[in-house]
Amino acid sequence: MKQENLSEQTALKATYFSIIGNTLLAVLKGVAGIFGNSYALIADAIESTTDIFASLLVLFGIKYTNRPADENHPYGHGRAEPLITFLVVAFLIFSACFIAYESIQNIQTPHTLPKPWTLIFLGTIIIWKEISYRIVLKKSRETNSSSLKADAWHHRSDAITSVSAFIGISIALFAGKGFEAADDWAALFASGFILYNSYQIFRPALGEIMDEHTHHDLIEEIRTIALTVGGIVNTEKCFIRKAGMKYHVDLHARVDGNISVREGHTISHNLKDKLRNHIGSLGHVLIHIEPSE
Repeated sequence: MKQENLSEQTALKATYFSIIGNTLLAVLKGVAGIFGNSYALIADAIESTTDIFASLLVLFGIKYTNRPADENHPYGHGRAEPLITFLVVAFLIFSACFIAYESIQNIQTPHTLPKPWTLIFLGTIIIWKEISYRIVLKKSRETNSSSLKADAWHHRSDAITSVSAFIGISIALFAGKGFEAADDWAALFASGFILYNSYQIFRPALGEIMDEHTHHDLIEEIRTIALTVGGIVNTEKCFIRKAGMKYHVDLHARVDGNISVREGHTISHNLKDKLRNHIGSLGHVLIHIEPSE
């Protein structure tokens, strides 16, 4: 199986994992929140519901991003992925604002103490969501997918809201009457943390759209491989831009100025082939041959 197909399948499996997990958790949290008298859990259930739609967006983005290049898109459709990431971030921001609004409303509304068993339920959720975060984040690194990374942070934000709810409910139960709103204050704090993480996800996606120069390690790897190709004397400029799961490269390579154009052309193709064979995440590779001093 080709590297790009393997990456796509890996990303798709991780996204299906997120959709199924978020659907089950949204239902379980909602039921537990209603019967357990926990407003924080109900807000958490709604946040998980938005996660389902965010994961569906990621699923669409991955499938669209991996469409083959065509006449109108000679570099492929990879630019769609950071746009999908922006939409996923918008879902995160919406979730954070909704949780903050509901928390403020609930703080002002008298209500009974949460049920003690909700702590056991929350503890299980925290463990599961942290495991989910690590699984999806690992897959995002394997596939170079920014939208999958955003989806991973949805799991982490879910775990954070659950931790906050756990702390708030614990305070409410141990402190007793007068502290019924502790879980709402905890959810309010969690919403601020989710907003901060939203920016952390948004910033790299914006850099991808703007072709920001951040791929220093990959540039060094390309230069090292280039020097192993026969006829390459040195390398000069090396520009990299990320589009979806692929990195497009523009490389200036120096060769003996006395060789023929045909020989320079052959060396250029040898270099391109070696780079793509050694680094599976490369897309278009443009080699500009220059005469050595």
